[in-house]
Amino acid sequence: MISKKTLYLLCNAHIDPVWLWEWEEGAAEALSTFRTAARLCDEFKDFIFNHNEALLYGWVESYEPGLFLKIQELVKKKKWHIMGGWFLQPDCNMPCGESLVRQILTGKLYFRKKFGVEPKTAVNLDPFGHSKGLVQVLRKSGYTSYLFCRPDSKELSLPADDFIWVGYDGSEILAHRARYHYNSEKGKARKRVEKWLAENAEQETGLLLWGIGDHGGGPCREDLEQLGELISLKSAWRICHAAPEDYFHELEKKTGQLSRHAEDLNPWAVGCYTTMAVVKQKHRKLENTYFFTEKMVCQAAVQGLMAYPKKELQ
Repeated sequence: MISKKTLYLLCNAHIDPVWLWEWEEGAAEALSTFRTAARLCDEFKDFIFNHNEALLYGWVESYEPGLFLKIQELVKKKKWHIMGGWFLQPDCNMPCGESLVRQILTGKLYFRKKFGVEPKTAVNLDPFGHSKGLVQVLRKSGYTSYLFCRPDSKELSLPADDFIWVGYDGSEILAHRARYHYNSEKGKARKRVEKWLAENAEQETGLLLWGIGDHGGGPCREDLEQLGELISLKSAWRICHAAPEDYFHELEKKTGQLSRHAEDLNPWAVGCYTTMAVVKQKHRKLENTYFFTEKMVCQAAVQGLMAYPKKELQ
């Protein structure tokens, strides 16, 4: 008989493509991590690997096409889950709304074309806070839920880690704060799970992220073997490998019991906004240049002076 208590284990591998290092290093980490994850998906029957960010998949497609084909096969078998579905995990405070829409649109189009999938849970595990304006963008982009880590309970007090996030226009989305963050140390995933179980005995359903990070790594054989032993033990909990949507599917049944949060999810590590400052400045300049250009060509097109350059702007 399956227990009503269920803990969903979400294996991921956080990779910053260009955070304080050259992109070539980020690409190498993505290839190495994906290679290992694909091998372990084959070796361990019930294991599911989760990863987001179209940019990284594009690197795999370009530099190791055989591995890319293997990932496509694993996605069809539901052994590999396309998580989040964005082009890149973005800053969720400073870019304008259109930039966030494009992150989603570009990523979704890629994953739909290459893998035939469209995730329903948006995932941003590492941004330093999240603007309330994001709720409307998420809902209108087809998402039903949102998984994040920061700010933690020390920085932002929430009634619970599961809640309904409400946007400026009244849009709502199911949200979960991963209290224990996104990564685990090699060989310590089982202890991480045992710690979670001990501290959350009163819960009926839980979600726990694990996987070696920061900067790549993901699953390792040692952790999967130890987790397999833990899963096989008879206890009050059913522990299983899963995707974010599995957890939120259960959470949807409890929406009437959830608290509502109608504010930003801030602050966290405000000083980090000074890092990558040149990139952020150039991005803001690009946004404004694009909008200025679009206004000019719209006026010119309306007056019949030129054809609207849809392809070029796209």
